[in-house]
Amino acid sequence: MERLITYKLPKFGFLRLLAIIGCWAYLALPSQADISLTFGTYAADKPTETVRKYRPFLSFLEIELSKALGEAVSIKMVIAKEYEHSIDQLANGEVDFSRFGPASYVLATRKNPDVEIIAMESQKGQKRFKGVIAVHEQSEINDLSELAGHSFAFGDELSTIGRYLSQALLLSAGISGADLQTYEFLGRHDRVGTAVGSERFTAGALKESTFKKLVKSGVPIRELTTFDNVTKPWLASSTLAPHVVEAMRHIMLEEANASAVKQIAKHGFLEGDDADYQLVRDAMEDSQSF
Repeated sequence: MERLITYKLPKFGFLRLLAIIGCWAYLALPSQADISLTFGTYAADKPTETVRKYRPFLSFLEIELSKALGEAVSIKMVIAKEYEHSIDQLANGEVDFSRFGPASYVLATRKNPDVEIIAMESQKGQKRFKGVIAVHEQSEINDLSELAGHSFAFGDELSTIGRYLSQALLLSAGISGADLQTYEFLGRHDRVGTAVGSERFTAGALKESTFKKLVKSGVPIRELTTFDNVTKPWLASSTLAPHVVEAMRHIMLEEANASAVKQIAKHGFLEGDDADYQLVRDAMEDSQSF
């Protein structure tokens, strides 16, 4: 005959056992993961300078997004060596959000129409700023049409000012690539300005802020003409959750955050729309005949 063996739990033993089981069950549950985001950009400057430029603002975003979303948010940075690689990363969802030039935004939407504008940078409350066609300060050229038969320095081949807008402007003055003696793409705006100042090229296209810095530093160039450009957009990939996009947009546009926002955008941000970039889209189409 089998003997029934029983065990008597010590006082409060059963309650303690339940507590232990409860703890195990709690620890076994999958913990809610923090939100990890990736910010992508291209190296317009040295990578160390790019990190120095963006990191303070990204750290601010981490803090504010964590408050808004109720979860810890971390943001890492990916710096592409070339414009095109950075564009592909955003279009393919390899990065969650980016800051691009206008032409890069247009190219990204060609690859993925669902890329979304979070906000666009303000230029003293406006969405436009100037590009410059510069010549040497001693140049006798006073009109774009006079550049026929001369040399011209462009920036990057995917640059809004350094290529597309300036080429469209030259075409409107009756000058195509075939009408120039020679032209080259020098990459950065400062290289364009110094090349014109050293008379390697008769004229060149660069952004107004770089033009002013070079003139102030003693580079002998002067303005031949100016043209409009659109400020830079901050963009979300099509895979970034809508509530995260909206939280980010609110933080960037919130007046209370103005001082922190100015770390990265001197005059803050404005609401943006795809129609704001039609000027650039048209110039890119025109430049195909350059």
